Amino acid sequence: MTLANFRGRYARALEWVVIALMAALAIEVPLGVVFRTIGMALAWYDEVAAILLAWLTYYGSALAAVKRGHISCPELVAIFPPALRLPLALLAEVLVFGFFILLAYTGWSILEVLATDHLVSLPEISVNYVQSVIPIGAVLILIGEALNLPAVYAEARHGHGGGGEDKAKEASH
Repeated sequence: MTLANFRGRYARALEWVVIALMAALAIEVPLGVVFRTIGMALAWYDEVAAILLAWLTYYGSALAAVKRGHISCPELVAIFPPALRLPLALLAEVLVFGFFILLAYTGWSILEVLATDHLVSLPEISVNYVQSVIPIGAVLILIGEALNLPAVYAEARHGHGGGGEDKAKEASH
């Protein structure tokens, strides 16, 4: 299996997770509104909606990472001379990796603190389980970023889409 093939399968798996979370949120919120409207409010629906939204954010961010869909400024790297492009791109990647490693570590550390806490509206569900999305999401994002390192390296070596000088002129206007 090639790296591109694995990256595609990884992205597809994350797409299905994101679709499932979006579907659950799209069903759960209107359902909660309907029940509230008829006077039979579901005590748990806002708490679950907030959790689903948080999970959607982390898993969606992992999907965006593998698809290179996060906000970036490749033109900024492209305007530098070729000798500086690679070190700058690598520095940016080191900072991204450092942040998500720290997030994964901190997220994992906090799970121990939250081990005895439970949701208010669903006391049988541990906050530990709910907050596990933080370290899991961080690791998924790290995997997505790692899968894109060869492309980042190639773009930095050869300029983003080529024509670094053209990008410099374009960026200066």
